[in-house]
Amino acid sequence: MDLSKITVLPIGRDADAQFQGLLDRHHYLGAIPKIGQTVRYVAQYEGAWVAVLSFSASSLKCGVRDRWIGWDARLQYGRLKLIANNSRFLILPDWHYPNLGSKVLALCQRRLSADWLERFGHPLLLLETFVDPQRFHGTVYRAANWTCVGLTRGFRRSARGYSEQAQTPKQVFVRALHPQARQRLAQPVLDPRDHTEEHPTMTLSAEQMRALPETFNALSDPRRAQGRRHPIRAVLAIAAGATLCGMRGYKAIGQWAQGLGQKGAQRIGCRFDRHTREYLIPSVTVIRDVLMRVDPAALDRALGAWNALWAARDRSLAIDGKTLRRATDEQGLQVHLMSAVGHDSKAAYTQKKSPA
Repeated sequence: MDLSKITVLPIGRDADAQFQGLLDRHHYLGAIPKIGQTVRYVAQYEGAWVAVLSFSASSLKCGVRDRWIGWDARLQYGRLKLIANNSRFLILPDWHYPNLGSKVLALCQRRLSADWLERFGHPLLLLETFVDPQRFHGTVYRAANWTCVGLTRGFRRSARGYSEQAQTPKQVFVRALHPQARQRLAQPVLDPRDHTEEHPTMTLSAEQMRALPETFNALSDPRRAQGRRHPIRAVLAIAAGATLCGMRGYKAIGQWAQGLGQKGAQRIGCRFDRHTREYLIPSVTVIRDVLMRVDPAALDRALGAWNALWAARDRSLAIDGKTLRRATDEQGLQVHLMSAVGHDSKAAYTQKKSPA
């Protein structure tokens, strides 16, 4: 087989069904949904599909990876977007030729950072993947210059949360896409080239998650009672919690909600279905509908009350003003927002709207 004829191309939406079908039939883990930012590739030989790969959002927690990088936990969650996870790699039946796997990985590595930057507006510095040592030795990754940094603890995340007992630990392999990837990920001030339009983020504790729905107890529900399935306090708690954890946009909030698991859904106030014996998580459509209908002033007061309880104490405040683009009031004047922001917490204490 002439490996110089191998090409790697991103997969468009028109080929998603074929991609997922191949994983379902031939990969031991089956198909995988798009997890946050995702790019899928197909490797071809003279037009024939020989392998498929998926690169997705990085793992939220991985002790050996985090120790290898050496970054501070306070910086980690705002920089996970600079890492991608090789979530699937399948060489199709009848195409198991020597060096094919490492060749395909090398071709992906050469173009992935540019493809990621074009699609999502920020670069990648590091790749990661998990290999089950009971099935594989990671030979392909080693041949493609990936580094094994250790083993996971064996706990597996599912729709119901993390498993209570450790299962088979996985080998963790990483591949730097930049010679100074570790330094750039761990340095106190992020390199301007690596900025991802970061927003202040936090990691919610179980206590904070339980307090969020209580914050919205006093808000009236603007929806009709008929067909109302999810309590407004839980929907707003999910939207607030996802935003505090760095999610931006309805789709990202919905993905964060689906990743809560049953323990997280219970903490944040989701309704328990006695028939399925599961906590019901609202869809993106429900979250969008509630946020578009709820009284913004009442929502702002509720969030301010939660912030007063949990935010860091601020020694001083900054007054900042912004003119909203393409936003006008009833008289056709542009809307100007004045905000009081805490220097330490970076939280907005209050906002006042006035015509610019």
